[in-house]
Order: sequence, then structure tokens, then C-alpha cells
Amino acid sequence: MTTNLFTSLLFIALTAVAAWLTWKAIKARKTWVKIVGGIVGGLFTLIFATLTITGGMGVRAAYFPGADPAPDITVTGTPEQIARGEYIVNLSCIGCHSAVGADGNPTGEHPLSGGWNIAQAEGFGFVGDMVAENLTPGGKLANYSDGEIFRLLRTGINQEGDLAAFMALMPYRELSDADTEAIIAYLRTLDPVTQSAETGDRLSYIGGVMFALGMFGDASPGPASITAPPEGVSAEYGKYVATFADCRGCHGPDVTGVAPSTADPAGTPNPRPLVSELSQDEFFTMMRSGIKPDGQAFPETMPWEIAAGLTDNDLAALYTYLIATP
Repeated sequence: MTTNLFTSLLFIALTAVAAWLTWKAIKARKTWVKIVGGIVGGLFTLIFATLTITGGMGVRAAYFPGADPAPDITVTGTPEQIARGEYIVNLSCIGCHSAVGADGNPTGEHPLSGGWNIAQAEGFGFVGDMVAENLTPGGKLANYSDGEIFRLLRTGINQEGDLAAFMALMPYRELSDADTEAIIAYLRTLDPVTQSAETGDRLSYIGGVMFALGMFGDASPGPASITAPPEGVSAEYGKYVATFADCRGCHGPDVTGVAPSTADPAGTPNPRPLVSELSQDEFFTMMRSGIKPDGQAFPETMPWEIAAGLTDNDLAALYTYLIATP
């Protein structure tokens, strides 16, 4: 934060200097100096002022989000809660928080020791570091209360009251209270594993500007309390499955694809046209084999192995959702 505050002060100073030079140019005797100096100076003043304001907004959003206190809850940790939490964590959390392999990428396997720098790996390291947390009791969560973990999942606000930017953009803030508590119950059962990497988010000033401009997406916190739709083979419950199975995290809020952007140069495709051409059995086969009906394998960026872990009922609900009109 110190570096970002210093950068903010620097841009304030540059704005003031550019404004002063613009005023001096306008007051000059020579007409060409008035015109050229006024235009160039005014342009730089506008650029520096914009960077000052948007960067300041980004710093404020990241480090002074005005978080509500964490709820005072204690998760019971019943066998049913732990089993449900294990199911969800192995669908949603393991993709980013699993152990890092020799190639620097997550292996998709336990332990959930984190350490993957998502920003660097995905080609937008200029926004700062976004390093997946160690979710075992050997990491920061060991010192979190149940309420603080609940708040982190629901709002993206960490124990210090700062915004965990990447988590704030994920759809897990829409998980039900019961499923959020189930995740907490399961994480408490994991064996502690230490992690040498410095985990957490550290946005650069450029990252703060982009965050303030909404270039990463919507980081609004979820409602104070959420109840999941009734379980069943329905489009409504299928959308909820797409939430905890992380389909919406990559393919967009309505699972209609995401256009390429500065934060995501590749974008993600809309899976609905393909799925709408398949029977439910064909969809099941595709999702559990990683092979499309035309014989082509999913790209490496598609974590179909995780989606293959869905129960038959949840996979059927997801199919129903994807063939419905978004």
C-alpha cells in the first residue's frame, strides 16, 4: 500500500505541475506558445488528473473498502457439513489453491497449500501479484475466525479489512449460507501444510486504476444471507451448480462466454450453442471424458476433470441450465 500511496502523491504533484505549466503557456505573449502550450499542457493535466483520481479510487477500494464486521458465527462441523464442504472445495477451490507443480502451475491435487501467482501466470502481472492463499491450517486461515472466513467468501474482505481483489471477483459470494459454512467446516479438517510463497493480493497502481474502472468485472459483495434453490434437475438449481462448480467464474455470469479484454486477452467461449446440440447422455460423456462429440479434446484451459466430479443430479441440472434461454 505504501508504494501505491507514494505513486498517488506523485501523480497529484504531476497534475499540479502540468496545470501550472498550462497556465503559464496561456499567459505567454506569443500566440503559438498559448495555443501549443495550452493544448499540450491541458492534455497532460487531464491525463495526470485522471490517473490520480482513478488510482486513488482503486487504492481506496482495495485498502479502505469500508467492510462491515465479520459475523459472529461458529460452524458446528457436522459430518454432513464436512462432506458437503469437501464436495464443493474439490470443485471450486482446488483449481487455484491446490499444490503448485514444478511448472509453477496448480496441480489440481491436495494439499490446498496455494502459492500460484494467478496474475503472473495469466499474463497480467502488471496489475500486481495475486497469489492463491494456503487454505490448510498451516496458512493464514488458521488465525481467522469462522466469521472472518465467511466474510472473506461472501464479500472478498480479508481479516485486515482489505479487499482480496481476485476472490471478490469470483462467484462464490453467491453461495448459500449453508454451503459457505460447509466449506469452512471442511477446511478446518485439513492437515496443516506450510507455504514459503507470500500469498495474497498486492495490486499495483495500474491494477488499482483498472480495478476502479471496472475492467476486472463486478466486485460487489454478496447479500448478507443467501438460501440455495431447491436441489433438483432444474435450470434454477443448474445455475447454482454453475456457481460452485466455477463455470460462471470463467464463462461469465450467465455462462454465455467472455469477450477478450485487457484483463483476459483470450476471453472464454460461450458453451451454450454446443451443449444445446447434445443430448443429456452426450453431455455427460463429454464432461466426464474431456472429449467433444467431434473427437476434439477440450483445451488445457478447460478444467473438465474438476467438472467431471459433479454428481449425476448436479450435472443434469447444469445441462438443463445450459440449454435454457439465459
